[in-house]
Amino acid sequence: MNDRYDAGYGGDQYELVGYDEYNQPVYRQVPAQQTQQPPQQQPYDPYGQQQQQGYAYDPYATGTQQQPPQYDTGTQQPYDTGQQAPQSGYDPYATGTTTAYDPYGQTASSGQQPRVAEQTAYIPQQAGPAEDTEAEAPKTPETGERDYRTEQFAFVEEPTDDSEDVIDWLNFTENRTERREEAKRRARGRMVALVVVLALVASGGVGYLWYAGKLPGVSSSASKTGTTTAAGAQNRDVIVVHLHNTSKGGTSSVLLVDNTTLKQGTTVLLPNSLALTDDDGNTTTLAKSVDDDGTSGTVDQLNTVLGTDIEGTWRLDTPYLQNLVDLVGNIDLDTNADVPDPAATKKNAAPLVHKGKDQTLSGKMAVAYATYRASGEAQNAQLERFGQVMQGVLRQLTSDPTAATTTVQTLAQILDPPLTDKDLGTFLAKLADLAKSGDYKTALLPVQNDGTLTAQASASVVKDILGGTAKSPDEGSAVRVAVQNATGVKDDTEKARVVLLNGGFTFLEAGTPSGTSATSKITYSDAADKENATEVAKTLGLPTSTVTKGTVSANADVSVILGTDYKPSSSS
Repeated sequence: MNDRYDAGYGGDQYELVGYDEYNQPVYRQVPAQQTQQPPQQQPYDPYGQQQQQGYAYDPYATGTQQQPPQYDTGTQQPYDTGQQAPQSGYDPYATGTTTAYDPYGQTASSGQQPRVAEQTAYIPQQAGPAEDTEAEAPKTPETGERDYRTEQFAFVEEPTDDSEDVIDWLNFTENRTERREEAKRRARGRMVALVVVLALVASGGVGYLWYAGKLPGVSSSASKTGTTTAAGAQNRDVIVVHLHNTSKGGTSSVLLVDNTTLKQGTTVLLPNSLALTDDDGNTTTLAKSVDDDGTSGTVDQLNTVLGTDIEGTWRLDTPYLQNLVDLVGNIDLDTNADVPDPAATKKNAAPLVHKGKDQTLSGKMAVAYATYRASGEAQNAQLERFGQVMQGVLRQLTSDPTAATTTVQTLAQILDPPLTDKDLGTFLAKLADLAKSGDYKTALLPVQNDGTLTAQASASVVKDILGGTAKSPDEGSAVRVAVQNATGVKDDTEKARVVLLNGGFTFLEAGTPSGTSATSKITYSDAADKENATEVAKTLGLPTSTVTKGTVSANADVSVILGTDYKPSSSS
């Protein structure tokens, strides 16, 4: 709807076209002959300095003639002040009564006039002919005025400087509150971090004292095992492995131990001189027991001496060991000796196995290394090489029980009952997993010259690894033989020891004389030991004529001096 008022000067009229950004009405001049024509847009002139046709416009009533300001908001939407228009002069609703436009409520000819409302209502209507607009807003019968509904207005509240100050103050207080809360959160975070650090330091100190066994009521042995579980209460799976050298003779024995409680695997090396007690109560050695009593008898004797529970026996002949190494794809070892090729025909032939780190061994090379014993070496040196080979095989073996069982079945061995292919494959797979992760070690069972266990063996191996209690044969139950080596060959002492232990005697080393002797000599001091001395001569392969009555070494029943006539057997 276009509202018009008569300026009173020559019949020209001004038409309200909208409100500017300062909420002031914007008019344009309409000649008398064009009052019924649609309004036309006029350029925006904020300072009212452009000259227009018609009479002067004086917004401040100063008497200076100026053209009325021409504003164009670009929107042809009419506005309503929301107030009842005056009955004379300006007629915002085109009722026929007009009044002069005075933006500040003052004119030069009339007195005080009402000010323009600070809050205006926007009538959401499109610009068009007056009759169309009036048709949309019918007059009420009581007053004769147009009836506008509330939903036709959208009220816009003019912002003030005070509202901006209030917003700034709210933002300031809100930001300050947030900063305080953030500072409190940071302080709490630092406090929590400090408490955690102090707790870690305290627990670390307690852990160290616990590991070192310095806490009251905690022993060092229990702390170093990494568990408070008693050694005997731990669960262990144990089998014994006997390596039979089918080409040169002799055996080597180890225990494979899987401590399922501590997740620790171990190979325990058993010296052949380990003293055992047979079914008749006689003292024997591990090597002799394996040859004479077979697997079942040896297992029972080992359980008695070590206080352990061996679940099965794995007889591993050297050809099967060679096949096993080839099946797993060779092994890598740090070898400690050059090993000659047993099949070599030349004296100066290149060694089959070279001494050095990270040596790759095939099946044939592994067997040669596992059974090699240099001249003058104790049997334990060869036993340690066998232990290296076994750990190397476990590192290469698959950790999958099914695949490991297939590998065992491929060997086509006949296992001693109750051990089966599946049991052995599953057991080896578990040890292989421990060997790959580094939770595997090798330990030698310490044995004294007489074949009995030392105190160190009872503490470190039998108790901690096997969870058993050492029970060596009673001292004095076997004839004690003191041996001096006068052959000039150092290795003869060890060979004589093995032979005597296998014969059921207790071996006592008496040292080496300054020179050599052409003949051997066996003496006894008590007539009751004459028969024992004769039995010693037979065991060593010496004639009974070497037996005489004389002085014997301390703590010995029979003394032996080995001469160059002593010829040790190849199996010793």
